[in-house]
Amino acid sequence: MTELNEFLYPSKWLSKASAGDRVTYELRMRIISGQIESGTILSENKLAIDFAVSRSPIREALKILASENMIRLERMGAVVIGLSEKEIEEIYDVRLLIESFVFERLVRIDTNELIKELSKILEMMKVAIKYSDADEFSYQDVLFHETIIRAVNHSYILMIWNNLKPVMESFILLSMRVRIKEKVEDFTRIINNHELYIEAIRTKDRDLMSKSLHENFDDVQGKVEDLWISQQMLSKGVVQQND
Repeated sequence: MTELNEFLYPSKWLSKASAGDRVTYELRMRIISGQIESGTILSENKLAIDFAVSRSPIREALKILASENMIRLERMGAVVIGLSEKEIEEIYDVRLLIESFVFERLVRIDTNELIKELSKILEMMKVAIKYSDADEFSYQDVLFHETIIRAVNHSYILMIWNNLKPVMESFILLSMRVRIKEKVEDFTRIINNHELYIEAIRTKDRDLMSKSLHENFDDVQGKVEDLWISQQMLSKGVVQQND
């Protein structure tokens, strides 16, 4: 297990977090990164010592990770399961569904203020690249998409996003840290893609949004068209019911 002076999750993001949250975020990062391997048995006592906390925050953290299917709680301790390739694909499926659904709602509302806010966030992302700050870039990247989702004021969509966010955030953090060192050229494409997002929202152009979704989820491109068609059908159904 990683030593305590080598925390993976950014400490500056946890200034107001409880002890249980701090343990949860760090253990989640270690499991997703593979530093804690599948099959590892986590002991409450050992974790309490490692994180310099009581067993109560440890129990709190383990319950949350069990609800995310990352560990399995047993008498002997918590057994690390990790995330399978299928589960990772399903996480991206849900994010695709959320963002395509949200865009259909954005088509119907005034998005001028949203565009201004997204443009500010995009500038912060560019600054983070300039200073090779992968953590700040990741923070702004997640904030960009969360700002879009919050704009439609849909409580249940937001609830799903909030459940998905911690795992997705960990993926993004780990990915951006590698890219900033080894594949910095990727950031040009990522920035261009976020500019596409903003332009699609500004023009309310479904084809442009579909293109940006392709770029953003290049590992699951084959599913974008089906999801997009489903959302358009759902949107039409809602409109017909309201007429």
